[in-house]
Amino acid sequence: MSTTAIAKRDVDGQRKAVSWYEATARERVRLFLDVHSFQEFIGPELRELSPHLHIFNLPEAFDDGMIVGLGRLEGQKVFVAAQEGRFMGGAFGEVHGAKLTGLLRAVRDAPSIPLIILFDTGGVRLQEANAGELAIAEIMRALIEARTAGAKVLGLVGGRAGCYGGGGLIAGCCSALAVSEQGRISVSGPEVIETNRGVEEFDSKDRALVWRTMGGKHRRLLGGAEVFADDTIESFRLAALHLIRCSSGFDTDVLESEHRRLHQRLQQFGSCMDAVEIWRAAGIAGAEAVPGMAADDFIALADSVRRPRHDAR
Repeated sequence: MSTTAIAKRDVDGQRKAVSWYEATARERVRLFLDVHSFQEFIGPELRELSPHLHIFNLPEAFDDGMIVGLGRLEGQKVFVAAQEGRFMGGAFGEVHGAKLTGLLRAVRDAPSIPLIILFDTGGVRLQEANAGELAIAEIMRALIEARTAGAKVLGLVGGRAGCYGGGGLIAGCCSALAVSEQGRISVSGPEVIETNRGVEEFDSKDRALVWRTMGGKHRRLLGGAEVFADDTIESFRLAALHLIRCSSGFDTDVLESEHRRLHQRLQQFGSCMDAVEIWRAAGIAGAEAVPGMAADDFIALADSVRRPRHDAR
């Protein structure tokens, strides 16, 4: 057996065993893509550091918490961007955001190659607030330009930091999303809501509340994510392959369809006070059991739930 074949066999086993939630960004990229296929752009050896963090005596990272490059997924070329949630909570700063913006512009100019974003972010770095907010706007514009050019931009959400703040806005602009139970998505994080509205509005320490309100199961049942994955890298890999095949394009008809879907969702669930109430209103029997469901059982449930028809996000 060749060295390459042995390496592929070993990687196949790791994909099934390694937790997406526990893995680092580089582990996710290495195991997600085909063996030895990843070519990194602006890697750590170039030391493109944040120009702001040293002012606050904060640690820096040579990749600034953002990995971008080109690889292969089952032989197909894909662009990849991966956030490191263990560095600054995966938060967006000037360099971090610029790397994703630049990659999206490359996608726009090569729309036949899909982009897969491995989200793991708490939002914008407070220490780079203005630069970070500007980065979010630039990324969203570049993402829409890429989709308008015909590119597929797919998001995978399942990391420790979740997908919050500007990251949640960017995820909402993607062609499609795959999410695990751990993959929380929201514009405002639990602590932000509690700080501004009080613990009576949202108790950020109530993990069950956080997960059923922002977690992957709820997002999938609402239609905010197209695929639910379990917590293995193999599951996210299969989800990405499915989304590459099935996600549709982007035009005014798609946008209008999404607006209708959101309007219908607000009418149907606008008076609900909790995720469980929403699930009941959606006609899910035994809604209280959803948070404890095993992945396979939940996937079967989610696939059976009827939602207002929409073509793509």
